[in-house]
Amino acid sequence: MSDHAEIVEVGLRDGLQNERTPVDATTRARWFNALADAGLNRIEAGSFVSPKWVPQMASTDQVIAGIQRRPGLSVETLIPNQKGLDAALASRVDRIAVFTAASDAFTQKNINCSITESLERFAPLIEAANNAGLRVRGYISTIAACPYAGRIQPGAVADVTERLLGLGCDDISLGDTTGVARPREIDAILDAVLPLVPTERLALHCHDTYGQALANVLQGLERGIRTFDSAVAGLGGCPYARGASGNLATEDLLYLLEGQGLHTGVDLEAVCRIGNDICHRLDRRTPSKVAQAMQC
Repeated sequence: MSDHAEIVEVGLRDGLQNERTPVDATTRARWFNALADAGLNRIEAGSFVSPKWVPQMASTDQVIAGIQRRPGLSVETLIPNQKGLDAALASRVDRIAVFTAASDAFTQKNINCSITESLERFAPLIEAANNAGLRVRGYISTIAACPYAGRIQPGAVADVTERLLGLGCDDISLGDTTGVARPREIDAILDAVLPLVPTERLALHCHDTYGQALANVLQGLERGIRTFDSAVAGLGGCPYARGASGNLATEDLLYLLEGQGLHTGVDLEAVCRIGNDICHRLDRRTPSKVAQAMQC
């Protein structure tokens, strides 16, 4: 197994989109550049969604305009439709993401369509992105449970994974949106998914609602997963999953990975300082245990 682990930093998108306090584009770009300087190579800059529905993601194009590009840095955004893809192409992002779920009930609440309809919408977008030289990530939400439909069978996750890969996605992020999964459930999901896709094309996206995120990361590591999503200062949650708390904090993930002897190339203390700056701006206390302990 590789001794390198990669973190996809989602705090500026999946994190800030669920925070009540909007942050201007200049500040978001400054945070992006600081995270890149700390050694993170894959960072979501935001999403090209309607500011009417997600005002926190307004001016994502201006955020990207303020990014200091460097070799090896992947500037990533989430898109919902052709308008979003056009904006991503105009902003010269490196990777786009599309999002669906393993639950029809959740996709209806989240994007007002079924799983099949969401994939039909994404098919031409993924093809166009591939033709333009962009890499494409596919998000699958509610891999363990749906707040509307209850427990999700691993076979449903495998089915959506296979369909996204067939459409041309380069990598798949498996999201425990409600944060209810435990290692045994993660293991069962991976039993269903891993025969379909190599581990290097998979990521785990763990929320920490029940305090199980790090345990689930460890289970993923045992199965060969080496890419994990996290958010600086544990930002975010899910507006369509009542009670779901924030993402796994990047600070806590880094501490675990380093302790397991895995190399990330990321400066933990620098990420702690950035997280503290963000929390000060948002007038909130960081949920990161590591950041609290280190007091950077």
